[in-house]
Amino acid sequence: MFSDIYKIREVANGLCLEVEGKMVTRTEGQIDDSLIGGNASAEGPEGEGTEATVITGVDIVINHHLQETSFTKESYKKYIKDYMK
Repeated sequence: MFSDIYKIREVANGLCLEVEGKMVTRTEGQIDDSLIGGNASAEGPEGEGTEATVITGVDIVINHHLQETSFTKESYKKYIKDYMK
């Protein structure tokens, strides 16, 4: 669920691990032509290309593509019973 690149501490006498993450903002989908050897032309049209998407969240969640679950107490019991069979 996480990598050793993050600061990790043991808590509750080693029962749990606490991982330190940071809030980050990332821009995805924006391609910089200079990274792939492109050179912007002075006479070419401006603004063509891909649309950029801004994502804000905890770096651990974004890097590992974690998703929040929406279990109720009863649905979790049913899920875990089926899983443990």
